[in-house]
Amino acid sequence: MPQHVIISDYNPTWPEEYEAEKSIIQEILKNNCIAVYHIGSTSVPSLPAKPIIDIMVSVRSLEAVDAVSGEFVRIGYEYLGEFGIEGRRYLRKGGDERTHQIHIFHVDDWENIVRHLAFRDYLRSHEEERGEYTQLKKKLASLYPYDIESYCDGKDEFVRKVERIAVSQYDDSWDRLYAAARKVQYPRNLPPLAEAGSVAAAIMTEKGNIYTGVCIDTACSIGMCAERNAIANMITNGDNSIRKLAAVMPDGKAGMPCGVCREAMMQLSDKAADIQILSDYEAESFVRLSDLLPLWWN
Repeated sequence: MPQHVIISDYNPTWPEEYEAEKSIIQEILKNNCIAVYHIGSTSVPSLPAKPIIDIMVSVRSLEAVDAVSGEFVRIGYEYLGEFGIEGRRYLRKGGDERTHQIHIFHVDDWENIVRHLAFRDYLRSHEEERGEYTQLKKKLASLYPYDIESYCDGKDEFVRKVERIAVSQYDDSWDRLYAAARKVQYPRNLPPLAEAGSVAAAIMTEKGNIYTGVCIDTACSIGMCAERNAIANMITNGDNSIRKLAAVMPDGKAGMPCGVCREAMMQLSDKAADIQILSDYEAESFVRLSDLLPLWWN
């Protein structure tokens, strides 16, 4: 039976459904998973949508995704490979009345990753375009209630137009920093008395360069935080003015630098007080270094 095209009013439980599926995806992909994103219309508050949770995942290796395809099949997904988009892994669940779709890209496939994020964020912040998109989808659903291909073709021109505008305005700096940190965040065993890699950091300089580092932990506490490791990498390469910093904890969430790292950054530049430090990646919220050192000694 063909898929029934139904446009539902925005449901505030959609983000909860996404979070539940996100946890399952992360458990299957484990350390291959770089980031998981809620995309598509169900990720845009107040936007009516087909009640299908669209999820985008960035990974270290698509081959490693293929190796665990059976795990996705066991929880009800069809594993359809690229399915028309080179470099993608596409999965869907729910049969004719689809409930979830997953789009998996390599972490370096920046064009595909950014276009999805840019389109989502643009609709979140532009009411007029949300209204136009709503009317278009409802019209197409009434014209093609059992013809998903014609429904999608009818949206194509609008989506491409908005996507071009959205990408041209999208600031991907936090996305690139988070991805850069996650790419180097994996365990290194340094026997017999040290380990490294559970925490990672990425810094972006005023020149737009990105430098990364991981924590080094030793038995006698003479290791190094990921942030200072990234700073050392930056200075080694002749750069010194930090604009943004993202530190990623073992659970994948952003974390604050320790007191020593804060002090080190503050002493590197007379503009250091304005350094932005990521506090929540999904919300893209940040604090400034001056907020963390409000009564700095100098």
